[in-house]
Amino acid sequence: MDIFGEFLGTALLILLGDGVVAGVVLPKTKNNNSGWIVIAAGWGIAVALSVFIVGKIAPGHLNPAVSLAFALHGDISWTQAILYSIAQFFGAMLGAVLVFLQYRPHYLLADNPADILGTFATGPALKDTSSNLFSEIIGTFVLMLGILSFGLYKMPEGLGTLAVGVLIIGIGLSLGGTTGYAINPARDLGPRIVHALMPLKNKGDSDWSYAWIPILGPIVGALLAVLLFQMMS
Repeated sequence: MDIFGEFLGTALLILLGDGVVAGVVLPKTKNNNSGWIVIAAGWGIAVALSVFIVGKIAPGHLNPAVSLAFALHGDISWTQAILYSIAQFFGAMLGAVLVFLQYRPHYLLADNPADILGTFATGPALKDTSSNLFSEIIGTFVLMLGILSFGLYKMPEGLGTLAVGVLIIGIGLSLGGTTGYAINPARDLGPRIVHALMPLKNKGDSDWSYAWIPILGPIVGALLAVLLFQMMS
């Protein structure tokens, strides 16, 4: 059940997270051009709601970098981390398909390939490999360090989940303007694969030359956060 929970939770995460991006960038939506603050807030809410929904049947990682970090920390086995990661990737793919179905008439009107890709996967504001990689490392480092640190406090049930949602908003507002803050390999790779497979009008390419950055960066950042946290403990 925990593997299914990670699948379902990640599907909901992408449905709500990529859903807010689609609403902002696709033409003729009610929230078209409403801006980065809306996107950052939408992603934070998406994380919190998705974890609340599946939190009783799964760990609610919804992120392979987080699962691998918890394995390094000793909270779960490496086998569990790998199984969760696989479920998260497939869940992200389902979520991306659901976003397309939700916004299908608006995709038919879209003519900007970058905007279309942006509703599936992340991309840098300025392409600079080392800077882009650093952005994903530092963003996920802050995410994982925050998650681990929240566990040090006695909070009422559910407050920690809300805190993670606020953390996502904070990372988006402060650090997300460079790469769109994937901070989650499944969030980027799963929908990018769907983008590549989907027969979308005017979609352009899926920018596979960039795709390794939102995979490697978050994993490195999350693992570094665990190492620092263990040194601090």
